[in-house]
Amino acid sequence: MKTIRVTVAGASGRMGRTLIRALSETLDMRLAFALERSGHAELDRDAGTLSGLPAANIPLTDDIVTAASKSDAVLDFTTPAASVALAEIAAQARIVHIIGTTGFSDADLSRLQAASRHAVIVKSGNMSLGVNLLAALVKEAAKVLPNYDIEIVEMHHRMKVDAPSGTALLLGEAAAKGRGVGLREHEVRARDGNTGPRNDGAIGFASLRGGTVVGDHTVTLAGPYERIELSHRAEDRTIFARGALAAARWGQGKKPGLYAMSDVLGLSG
Repeated sequence: MKTIRVTVAGASGRMGRTLIRALSETLDMRLAFALERSGHAELDRDAGTLSGLPAANIPLTDDIVTAASKSDAVLDFTTPAASVALAEIAAQARIVHIIGTTGFSDADLSRLQAASRHAVIVKSGNMSLGVNLLAALVKEAAKVLPNYDIEIVEMHHRMKVDAPSGTALLLGEAAAKGRGVGLREHEVRARDGNTGPRNDGAIGFASLRGGTVVGDHTVTLAGPYERIELSHRAEDRTIFARGALAAARWGQGKKPGLYAMSDVLGLSG
């Protein structure tokens, strides 16, 4: 069995260290490079010891080109600007790029789409296997209950910078697909003051921030005299790392393209 050589981007961050620990528990994958941005204070530190493991003899580096050329996959939970630049390098190297980054602009998404003509890119607002199953359930519920009001509430730690979360938007997209509509035309991201009655077909979002919450999401479908609530609560970032590893395995040998975790789980269609 071929060992999959993996580069972890943003290696000193919370998710980067979680990914490195998860990789250390696999038999078919190994950490090849640990990337950080130029000028980062942790450059040259050992990736293993930084992640609470024995020394891996892999220092943190900013040499993206070398890392991509000597890897089979890159795991990327960084920033939109970093992910877009990395996607273009991954496309040149023809390697699998797993993106858990959120907060992309339309221009960013266009560049990712262009990069996916030459690289296998798996992008998801949430890499958890459970969340992606939840999205499939939300899609079906929205389809079966077309007249129920949909509200999505998410809570994350106080340091999260984007809202709504990528996961909340993933769930909103699932609901919109179930209804056969576009999310942008029906989303309501904030309510304040005298907003008037709720519009039929709206998909509402509310974002809470505080403490050390890893990620809580609840989709409520509210109808006459009843509510259905579909929820997911993340208790440890390891669930995202394991999903990313599953996506990296799945992407080996696939045709270039922009994929989602629903493709990895066989839930597309």
